[in-house]
Parts: sequence; C-alpha cells; structure tokens
Amino acid sequence: MGKILAFCSLLLSLVLPMAGLQAADKDPVKLYLYTENFPPYNMSGSGRAFEHDRDHIDGLCTEMVKAIMAHTDLEYRMKLRTWDYGYKRVLDHKNHGLFCTTLTDDRKPLFKWVGPLTNNLWTIFTAANSKLKINRLDDIRGLTIGGYRNDVKTVYLEKHGFKVSQLDSDDLNPKRLELGQIDVWIGDRLAGPYVASQQDVEGLIPAYSFNKTELYLAMNPDTSDAVVQKLQDGLKAIHENGMYQAIEDKYGL
Repeated sequence: MGKILAFCSLLLSLVLPMAGLQAADKDPVKLYLYTENFPPYNMSGSGRAFEHDRDHIDGLCTEMVKAIMAHTDLEYRMKLRTWDYGYKRVLDHKNHGLFCTTLTDDRKPLFKWVGPLTNNLWTIFTAANSKLKINRLDDIRGLTIGGYRNDVKTVYLEKHGFKVSQLDSDDLNPKRLELGQIDVWIGDRLAGPYVASQQDVEGLIPAYSFNKTELYLAMNPDTSDAVVQKLQDGLKAIHENGMYQAIEDKYGL
C-alpha cells in the first residue's frame, strides 16, 4: 500500500505541473489600452478628466480600436488619462497600448505599431481677435506656443528651435490663448475646435496648417508579435466589412 501511495504521489507531482502549464498556455492575453481627452479622436463620454471604463470613452479613434478588438479573441481594459501618464505607462509595461499615436522616426523603435487608424493635420491656432498672419512656420518663431508634454507636435517644434509652453494636458491651452497667456496654440485641425468648446472658448482661428500625419495604436515592444498581428488583422477586417469607412464618415473625414 505504501508503494502504491508513493507511486501515486510521484505521478501527481509530474502531472499537475504539466496541467498548470497547459492551463497557463490557454489563458487569454489581456491588453491595457490608454488614451487621452483629445476630441473628436478620443474623449470622455461624461465630460470627466479621467475614465476607467471603456463604455464611458468615445471618439473616432476609440471607436476604431473597439471595432478592432471586437474582431479579435483578446480581452482588454481601456482607460482615459493624461497623455504623459499613458505614454510612460505603455513604455514600461508589456501588453499595454496607447492610441491615437503619431508614428515618427524617433518613436518608431519604441513601440510595435497597429494602423494607421486615421490621420490628422497639425494646425497653429490664434485667438479670435488676433491680427497675426501666418504664411509659414517661421512666422511664429520667437512667440510663445501652447503645447503639452510628450505630444509629437510639441516635440517637433522644440526640436526645430521653437519656444513651447507645456502643460500635462492640452485642455487648458485654448483658454490660455484666449486670455493672452500664450501667443498661439499648436493643435489639430479637426480636434482643436472640440477641445476649445469644452473650455467655452469659441472663434479660435486656424491660422496655418501643416504636416498631415497618420495615427496609430502603439503597443509596448515586449507585446508578442502574435498579439500585434491579431490587432492588425482586426483592422483589416473592419476595412473589409465597411466599419472603418462608416466610422470615418460619422466624424466627417
């Protein structure tokens, strides 16, 4: 009897770890996706600064990402925080992603990229009563430009020697422009009026636009290639079934 029990114990010690490994292999990958208040691309459905439930997060890019996820077998959580917080979080954690993110030469090696999801047009805004005429980017050299930390437009301007007054979020820049605390604001042609309206700022002038760029879902580089391919396949699926175009049409693109 003792020998039988010893044999059973040995057998269990071999089988249980294998069963545990098989169960672990079957555990679904869970993604953690971050975005910011950047209407109409991404925004809180309730007007709050932060959201921790994807049902309360809306916008063009958000709808694209939700549609992509619906065409995969991946589980996910979605949070709306400041851009700087999400950017740093995704850089440091596997299976974390950030959208909508501009793909640049500097950023390309930092992430694995899914997209493009859509595009935007960088725009210099002036106050409603401004007489400033901008025919080229150099016309604002020496002026104080409103931007926000780790935003690609801010990084671009600083790299080219422009003076950028940076906040953690873009939300307050339209009000700063209206009050004369900054000379101009670097924003997005489509998103700028939405951001301004949330601060009860109307009539800002899109004085100069440049650099049409594509926007992506950026995944932490330790995320597996298989997961990234599932996401890219989901994007392909919504192109093929018409969902992608329907979402762009909804937002006037």
